[in-house]
Amino acid sequence: MRRKILLPTDFSKNSKNALQYAIELYKNEECDFYILNVFYVIGFATDNMLVPEVGEIAYKSSKETSEEGLLKTLNYFQKKNLSRHKFFSISKFNSLLNSIDEVVEEYNIDMIIMGTQGVTNAKGIIFGSNTVMVMEKERNCPVLAIPSEVNFSKPKEIVFPTSYEKPYNKEEINYLIEIANMNKAAIRILHVNGDEPFTETQENNKKQLIVYFEGLEYSFHTIYNVELQIALDCFVQSRDSDMVAFINKKHGFIDTIFTRHLVQELGYKSRVPVLTLHN
Repeated sequence: MRRKILLPTDFSKNSKNALQYAIELYKNEECDFYILNVFYVIGFATDNMLVPEVGEIAYKSSKETSEEGLLKTLNYFQKKNLSRHKFFSISKFNSLLNSIDEVVEEYNIDMIIMGTQGVTNAKGIIFGSNTVMVMEKERNCPVLAIPSEVNFSKPKEIVFPTSYEKPYNKEEINYLIEIANMNKAAIRILHVNGDEPFTETQENNKKQLIVYFEGLEYSFHTIYNVELQIALDCFVQSRDSDMVAFINKKHGFIDTIFTRHLVQELGYKSRVPVLTLHN
């Protein structure tokens, strides 16, 4: 079964790096890659009635720039002669999130892989606002965000932080299992505890993970009396882990970890890709 991967790009260095990461990650898999560029026209809004006519000069110029950039990107990867991969380009005038929603639904996308920063690459912000928005609000498929400094290396260890409070859906876990299987990666399940004993619900949900991860290398870890963000940061850095995977069951969770204020305060420099799974 061919996988369908959406790759949003603004032609920045970071987004090109994310594209390269995606292709290497799925190097041995049959994949269709949909490369999406969303363009806008200064003075026109995408969320109201003020939309340019197709023939207007500003719109035409922006669309041509978008299509030229996509053509160059397409040519670059097609020259690599990747026999298992097919590439398609999509240019849209819309907001980023609306465009992604439309493409995910129209092409039945399995995974979104994107960079954490755009062309502005604001200093001090590790996860840009667009990336956080997509990770938080795109509920129909997982999002893998690739930091600008990450060069592809085969993931050997994926950290999976969890509270064990909510039951796990097999479909949401499957994407994590797939990446672990593709790369023979170990899953390290991290729980941050304040010394409270597990409830019956937590015990049952932990047992559920054991069933789902059967056949994989995995282990359970607990850090006591430390804030989640600090515990996660220390765990990832001390083990030199390659990826972090979250299940985002409610709005607002991603923001609590990746907002600019907390990133700067905690010194969390994301050197690893972050996979956001949705229920």
